[in-house]
Amino acid sequence: MGMMRQYELVDRVRSYNPNTDEDLLNRAYVYAMRAHGTQKRASGDPFFAHPLEVAAILTDLKLDDATIVAAVLHDTVEDTAATLEEIESMFGPDIRRLVDGLTKIKKLDLVSKKAAQGENFRKLLLAIVDDVRVLLVKLADRLHNMRTLHFVAPEKRLRIAEETAEIYAPLAGRMGMQELREELEELAFRHIKPEAHETITRRLEEVTEREGSVISAIELDLKEKLAARGIQADVSGRRKRPYSIWRKMERKSVSFEQLSDIFGFRVIVDTLEDCYRVLGIVHTTWPMVPGRYKDYISTPKQNDYRSIHTTVVGPGHSRVELQIRTDRMDRIAEYGIAAHAHYKDGRTTELTQFADESRAYQWLRRTVDLLAEGDSPEEFLEHTKLELFHDQVFCFTPKGRLIALPRGATPIDFAYAVHTDVGNTAVGAKINGRIAPLLTELQNGDEVEITRAEGQAPPAAWESLVVTGKARAAIRRATRTAVRRQYAGLGRQILERAFQRAERPFTDDKLKAALKRLARTAVDDVLAAVGRGEMFSGDVVKAVYPDLEPEKRTASGDPKAASNGKGWFELRKGDNLKFKLPGETPGANAIPIRGLGGDLPVRFAPDGGAVPGDRIVGILTPGEGVTIYPIQSPSLAAFDNEPDRWLDVRWDLDDKAPQRFPARIALNSINEPGSLAQITTTIAEHDGNIDAVAMNRPNPDFTNVTIDLTVWDLKHLSAIISELREKRVISRVERVVG
Repeated sequence: MGMMRQYELVDRVRSYNPNTDEDLLNRAYVYAMRAHGTQKRASGDPFFAHPLEVAAILTDLKLDDATIVAAVLHDTVEDTAATLEEIESMFGPDIRRLVDGLTKIKKLDLVSKKAAQGENFRKLLLAIVDDVRVLLVKLADRLHNMRTLHFVAPEKRLRIAEETAEIYAPLAGRMGMQELREELEELAFRHIKPEAHETITRRLEEVTEREGSVISAIELDLKEKLAARGIQADVSGRRKRPYSIWRKMERKSVSFEQLSDIFGFRVIVDTLEDCYRVLGIVHTTWPMVPGRYKDYISTPKQNDYRSIHTTVVGPGHSRVELQIRTDRMDRIAEYGIAAHAHYKDGRTTELTQFADESRAYQWLRRTVDLLAEGDSPEEFLEHTKLELFHDQVFCFTPKGRLIALPRGATPIDFAYAVHTDVGNTAVGAKINGRIAPLLTELQNGDEVEITRAEGQAPPAAWESLVVTGKARAAIRRATRTAVRRQYAGLGRQILERAFQRAERPFTDDKLKAALKRLARTAVDDVLAAVGRGEMFSGDVVKAVYPDLEPEKRTASGDPKAASNGKGWFELRKGDNLKFKLPGETPGANAIPIRGLGGDLPVRFAPDGGAVPGDRIVGILTPGEGVTIYPIQSPSLAAFDNEPDRWLDVRWDLDDKAPQRFPARIALNSINEPGSLAQITTTIAEHDGNIDAVAMNRPNPDFTNVTIDLTVWDLKHLSAIISELREKRVISRVERVVG
């Protein structure tokens, strides 16, 4: 077949758009032909044949002049001497924008390393969202490339086919363009899995030879049955494509023989009411196959697809899959977003205005909005892939609002889909009126009611359990916020006490006034920085009260006198700092410590822990919060020269929810059978929890055993130690304080 002629292109556009600007089309044809000159494609055809074929595919979609011209010009800037400026001066800014978007996409390599792929995919969608016509030209361009893929070098073929299957086919599907999507998938399948493709194609041909006559019999039968009830319907049967059959075999892990619905029938009628009348006639004439009925008219798919699907056991016991829809639904199912650009009364209608009505386009915009928020290209890619490839489940809020989610979604995903705040405060769910775990997999048609509790933060573990990108990003943000809130709370406690010692009032307003001096933009930033140990309380006091003169005192003698009640003192080399920890129990100013479950980011001394009953001190570690040491811990010497890191802390135990705390003991036992068993049994009998045991044997007679355990308090620990000392096999037991 020769290359399309200039007049043929114009005729194709005129056939659906009598008001086409023929001069514009002709100028584009000549300009592109000259620009490409003698360039050849891999097939040996003139290169210029490619943009023309792409334009021809778009005339099948009945697109506007600007889109057709952009298709004719789409390779000129990339492959010839043409420039965007030249295109703008000859064809105007609208067409320049389209060609620019296409040129940018051309450079993207979408099947590449994860991060680059995400970044490129993001650029692709940003180019498309500016003007959806860019996507239509790109899809047509890809379709023609796939049709001629056998001319491309073999090592490139697979990449192009994978990119088509992973990105362009799902995008076409997402935009509701079923025909295009199916052809792209089909062509990609042929190159990605040639053996499977060949086998299935062969089997299909055998079946068609055997049962081809059944198709026309069923078409006729259906038509007559409907006509008898006064319904004018167009009935057409077709064989399914190899790719969709292969996918069904994979998904349901069934063999070719077990597949029942190799033929599908489309029934196209005039009105919405007729769709349901056809359904009634079909279901009363032939038995329906349970579980195969889906009504996408009442709940359209997110790409605007509307049809009723049902499978019945038709004539000759063959299963027949039916799609029932009106003519307009059929157009949208075939052309998707392009259907919105069709010509009304011969006038071109702006595609963008229709795009706004299209749910498919809204999906695209939403995805691109997520890009703007997305933390990283990988996250984005994960999000779009999830969104693109999962089949949908449709669920409802108690008020009847429809929420479409990917298959595998949970009530947590549902909550975030309703609103981020609903997700962040979700604590429980009712599915169809019954209380259900938040991790239940939702099914089509579920009504989901979310129970909320204000002040909740989502557990970080949810992040790996949800399937929507929106939920994942929101949980990540909320977890960061909750951790920050903990640090800010600790920072506030530290600062309140620092200001109290300086005998000066502490308010957020005063802190706000000092933000510039502290080089922070918000009060919360200061609080979190102090809580994290990245900024010291003394510096904040100085910033708020620059006139405050530190008391010049030596650090000796009676601590109360030395600190003069204000907590300021002068440090000199050789001073012993230990007096920062007054001998008595901590004062009312001490920060209450609860253990690991409390609101503060608290850890216990890594070598030996601390238990209630110990006098304790907190050491602030930048980025990690507070580490609690018993006052007799030798590790504290390391912080002698950093008084700002010492915090006055006290135990604050909750009688209603008692907690265990970590401690370590070391003992020597005599080497005889069962000695370790006696030790562990004793600890267990006395309600101690063993976390870890380490042993070494310095000589054949003795073993040194170190045990990490958790206990309720110091009294509990002492009882366990004295019990162990009673044992004959044990020669020494000590508590280890790290």
